[in-house]
Amino acid sequence: MKKRKVIVALGSIALFLSCATNPFTGKQTLALVPNSQILPAAFAQYNQVLGESKVVNGTSDSEMIKRVGQKIATAAERWLNANGHQGYLKDYKWEYALIEDDAVNAWAMPGGKIAFYTGILPIAKTETGVAAIMGHEVVHAIANHGQQRMSAGQLQQIAAVGTAVAVSGQNEQTQQIVGQAFGLGSQFGVMLPFSRSHETEADKIGLTLMAIAGYNPDEAAELWKRMKANSGGQAPPEFMSTHPSNDTRIANLTAWAPAAKAEARKFGVTSFK
Repeated sequence: MKKRKVIVALGSIALFLSCATNPFTGKQTLALVPNSQILPAAFAQYNQVLGESKVVNGTSDSEMIKRVGQKIATAAERWLNANGHQGYLKDYKWEYALIEDDAVNAWAMPGGKIAFYTGILPIAKTETGVAAIMGHEVVHAIANHGQQRMSAGQLQQIAAVGTAVAVSGQNEQTQQIVGQAFGLGSQFGVMLPFSRSHETEADKIGLTLMAIAGYNPDEAAELWKRMKANSGGQAPPEFMSTHPSNDTRIANLTAWAPAAKAEARKFGVTSFK
């Protein structure tokens, strides 16, 4: 028992010391996997994906993706510098790729590696629509979301092992019931809400970044109305999803847009594209 308490105490200390700070919120975040490991792996994986995909270059759309990405990244750096986070992006190597694929998707990796699929462009519709998506993805890259997901996954695995050890003396049926209960509870009660919180954070802060870059944040809600129409209403209940529902996002983005414009005015931006 004493040994178990020591192990728990050491684990708690490790968790306490393995933290990073979200520059946008000031909150401590999980950082069990350091950036010194994450960034090289992310860069290598990004290059692998590009090598296995049909990357679009030299078109108006591909140039737009790069242009918008650079504007949003510059807006992020302006905000970070103004709020006491000079040099935060020194290890970032921004890259924006357009991949020919019908999937309605865009994603970001730690360190500033971002990809758009051509399938999302008709829904983005305009450069401002692309900026709404880009702002969201840039926040994922900056706000330690990838690091947090990896860390949370490690904790989930550790907790699963601990649960299995705790019931190892029980009969097989009890072990199965407890194991299934842990799996469902950790997924629906912890991991999915954790993911949705990241998506909500990226939506909110992304609005500010697109506004500082000169894009109208009101258009983000319009983008998600088109996303909803494209889905045809086919979506799982919010509590079963990694993302907030379309209706939740539309309502949030509509409510947050005025504050994003107000923040942009602090940077001298008074008109929006």
